[in-house]
This record gives sequence, C-alpha cells and structure tokens, in this order.
Amino acid sequence: MKLNRNEFTTAFAFALDFLEMELRDDTSSHNKRTGLIAAQIGKAMGLCEDDIFDLSIYAMLHDNGITHECYNVLSEDGHNHLDCTMSHCLRGERNLAAYPFLQARENVIKFHHEAYDGSGPFGISGDDIPLFSQIIAISEPLEIAYSSGESKDDIICGIAGESGRKYSPVLVQAFNSIAETVSFWLSLDLRFIDSEIKRHIPTRSIEIDLEQLLPISEIMSGIIDSKSPFTADHSKGLAEKTAVMCDHYGFSKSKKIKMIIAADLHDIGKLAIPNCIIDKTGKLTEPEFSQIKTHAFYTRKIIESVQGFEDIAEWASNHHEKLDGTGYPFGFTAKDLCFETRMIGCLDIYQALTEERPYRKSLCHDEACTILDDMVENNKVCREITSDLQKVLHL
Repeated sequence: MKLNRNEFTTAFAFALDFLEMELRDDTSSHNKRTGLIAAQIGKAMGLCEDDIFDLSIYAMLHDNGITHECYNVLSEDGHNHLDCTMSHCLRGERNLAAYPFLQARENVIKFHHEAYDGSGPFGISGDDIPLFSQIIAISEPLEIAYSSGESKDDIICGIAGESGRKYSPVLVQAFNSIAETVSFWLSLDLRFIDSEIKRHIPTRSIEIDLEQLLPISEIMSGIIDSKSPFTADHSKGLAEKTAVMCDHYGFSKSKKIKMIIAADLHDIGKLAIPNCIIDKTGKLTEPEFSQIKTHAFYTRKIIESVQGFEDIAEWASNHHEKLDGTGYPFGFTAKDLCFETRMIGCLDIYQALTEERPYRKSLCHDEACTILDDMVENNKVCREITSDLQKVLHL
C-alpha cells in the first residue's frame, strides 16, 4: 500500500496528545506543536527537506515512551526524576526502531533531554548530542511555555538565558531568527496548527508492505495498554486471538494483517479517557460512562485520518456496537456491521471478561462463554462467531 507518512505520524501524535492532555492537565497539542516548532527551527538552520521531515517525526513522537506511572513520578516534586527521565527516553528510542523514517538516526529520542553543557541525564555535551536531539530539547520546553500562557517576550528571554548551558548558541540564534516573525507565533495557535504543519513539513509517502506496519501497531498497542495496569495486555491479547480466528476463517494474509492492526489500535481512543475513570473500582456514574463511550469515536477519528486505513478504522472503532442498535458510539444495527467488525467485537468482549478489572476478578473461559451466549440470545452479538470462538479458543 502507499502510506502517507505525514498522515500516519500526525495520527500517532494526535493520539499521544490525548495522553499529554491528561498528564499535563491542559488542552494543548503538545506533540504536534513540538514537531512544528522543530521543523521551523530546522528550516532556519538550513536543513534539507528530507531532514526536516525526519526531524518533525522524531519531534512529534518524542514522548512516545512516557507512561502514566512515569509521568506521576516526573511530576511529584515539580522536577524530573533522573531514573524515570532516562527510562522514558530509552523506551521511546526502542519504540521507534521500526518506524518508517526516510533515514533513521540513532539516539535522537534517547538524548532529547540532554543539556548542551553536559548536565542532562546521560551527561552528553556539546556536539556529541545529535543535532535532532538538540532541536527537540529546545522545541519541547518552548512548546510547554507557550501552551502555559507565557508571553512571547518571556519565552524569548528564557531561551536566551539558557544559551550555552541548556542550548547551543547556534540553535538559540536560529530560534531568534524565527521568533522575530509574526507568522511563527501565529502558526502555534490551535486554530492554525494543522494547516501550518502541512505548510512547514514536507510531504513524503512510501510504498510499504502492510506487514511492515505490524511492529509499529504493536508499539502503539503497548502505549495504549500501559495507560492502566488493568489493561496491561488487553490489546495484545485481542490481537493474538484475532490472528487465531483469522486463520480459522481462512482470511487472506493482507486481511489478517489489517485485522491484527485493527485489534492493536481498537482502544487508541482510550488515551483520551482519564485514568480516574478507567481504574475506578466502583460503579461508574452516568457522566463517567458517557465519557467512556467516547473512546470508540476517538479511535475512529485517529485512524481514519490515514489514507488506506479505512477498513481498519471501521473494524476498530465499531467494537462496542451491538446487533440490536444498543451499542456505541453510533448505535449501529446488524445491517451496518460487517463480519470483521462483529468478530473483533465478540473477541473484545471475551478478552475483557477473561482479564482482571478494578471491579471484578477475571473469568474463566466457560464463564466468559456463558455471558457471550446470553448476549447472543439478546441479539447483541453474532451467534456464529460466538460459537466458533468458544471452540477455537478453548484451552
């Protein structure tokens, strides 16, 4: 398939921004804006278009290794804890090993918290820090300051005050050259950020085998599942069972891969749901349950923005729809739900029932099947798929 790398990266960053919104308690587009800032600084430094493209990807995905637990540690005393900073940098570096860059570079994410004078977590200094890492290191705090409401003059003054310490004087000079323009500051406005990303970041596509996307969807699955200890293996487990059932039904290789990707990403919208709701041990209030219901809609909006992922978006986002129209988020009925959607929906229920939740223990295979049988009788899920998965997944 032809993959627009810009769309794919922006969708990934969009999902990460949901997580950042909860962790930082704001409504910024942290990752997308960081990528846009980095691209403009890179352009001011005279980087070629291919390098600006790769730099923007690294910058948009710089926080891919952070987890909810890690961020809590980072925020406890108002400053970064060294071990956790290093941990999320190393995890983020590993996560992007299979990402479709034009030219992959080592240690960009690993060293994106390094300081020019060597006072960062890994103690790397000066030009030993990869240039992309240096640009991200100046772009991220700039974005945080902007989204926190600091004035333009205070931001410029703050960056200048760290010249030679946190930041290379050359980078500070490049930033100053764009900070003088009205367009730079307006480009960061939420009203314009998406169009400005398209203007400043070169468009690049690639012919890619779907199978090459599996390691990336697995990474995204891990980020989704790490949001809560109660979903630690949910997407991974669903993907594994989806693969088994695809083989049972004799699906083609390409359809099987698409189905696995859909399973990996089906809960990506949960990054937008606060953990205080996901991890709640008691019964959800009506407003809380209404918020839970939104995650499938967010899943659709994230995935459907990538051309070629239309089927994947459909199968992934409809996993809570029911045959009788009582599901969410669209209230689809049987006539609207294809076999692939019904299959992922049944498997998702089975996977969830056999996992521990904050409000109950995990159920065994037979107990989960009994609940699914009741749902069949109430016209909620597909009889054929339910019957088949009970036989195929029986241990």
